[in-house]
Amino acid sequence: MLARHQGQVVLISGAIPGERVRVRIEKANRHVAWAETMDVLEASGDRRVPICDLACGGSFYGHIKYERQRLLKSEVIADAFQRVGKVPLPQLPVVEPSSQEGYRLRARLHVRDGRAGFFREGSHDLCDAGQSGQLHSSAMSVVDAVLGLLGARAADCEAIMLAEDIAGAQRVLHLEPRQGRRLDDLRVQTNIPGLSGLTTTGPEGFFTIAGAPTVTDTADQLFGGDSPVGSVPVWTRRAASFFQANRFLVGTLTRRVLEAAQGARCVDLFSGVGLFAIAMAARGSKVIAVEGDPVSGADLASNAAPWRDQLRVARSSVEDFLESPPGDAPDVVIVDPPRTGISSQALTLLLDWHAAPASSNSAQRFVYVSCDPPTLARDAARILAAGYRLTSIEAFDLFPNTPHVETLAVFDR
Repeated sequence: MLARHQGQVVLISGAIPGERVRVRIEKANRHVAWAETMDVLEASGDRRVPICDLACGGSFYGHIKYERQRLLKSEVIADAFQRVGKVPLPQLPVVEPSSQEGYRLRARLHVRDGRAGFFREGSHDLCDAGQSGQLHSSAMSVVDAVLGLLGARAADCEAIMLAEDIAGAQRVLHLEPRQGRRLDDLRVQTNIPGLSGLTTTGPEGFFTIAGAPTVTDTADQLFGGDSPVGSVPVWTRRAASFFQANRFLVGTLTRRVLEAAQGARCVDLFSGVGLFAIAMAARGSKVIAVEGDPVSGADLASNAAPWRDQLRVARSSVEDFLESPPGDAPDVVIVDPPRTGISSQALTLLLDWHAAPASSNSAQRFVYVSCDPPTLARDAARILAAGYRLTSIEAFDLFPNTPHVETLAVFDR
């Protein structure tokens, strides 16, 4: 939260807008200070008992009632558009709610002294990831059992990547070896309940230690039995691949993207394992899916195989793909970039691709999925300046009790 003291900006953890608090300054420079709430002198009606250590798992909204959390995130999006993009929104975007417990499909846990957990924000101090409520109730028990199975070899493990299917019936753990160590020589038999696979990487690449190396979700699981693309599509992925992390909202987000991305020809940039691209192809669109990460790209290629007549995979960086785009621009471009947003080079190339007159077949719609409001606002300003308008904006609370929010913005030419 933000306050001002004697003209200086103070960023305060553990407070709520409108409260009066006593704080301890943790660090400061000439422009800003960082502080922690020590005493609440005048409390907000939206204050609740914190769910956990607020710095564990980035749970910095854990002391705020959930409805106020959603309002704050909506205000953060609007502020970013006004302040960074110089684009005032006509109204606050709606933030789709999520269950606050057991929502994460993916997580990275650091390993130290035979224990696994999150780092407290801004430190290398390990904290119990289970207390944050983000993981499935059985996840940490499985992680602890795997560390017990490794014994002394746990010292060779830097981190554990966890991946689950939406139902929680499949769970793969991926062991990241420490620098100069290796774990691909392990030969173990696992009968740990709740663990379906154990993998790692070695000098020769990806290696399966035991069980199945992937988890899979069907269209019926993704969309809750009401699939808009039939029951055939599946999304199979390894623990290190990118996939949206909230089991309760991933289907809702995908459905909204499909509703927005109406078009016969589509390009899906930063495609991951093909969450949107596979759904678009199954619906009948011609799709080019672009992904530069080697692990996610390999899973994307496998998932796309049944749709080869509809879906082409380009395993390259977005910048390299846009340097020589294949012919006319599509009807719709979907972008789901990392937290840094679309690079300046990629956005320039993308807008140049669409620079043909509106009467041509150039792209008429951008569907932008963002995990960071300021970079979305920054990129939105350039998209609007290129002759597009902001048609709609909404948000999804993929990470309850944290400051993070996923935003879906649609731009039409």
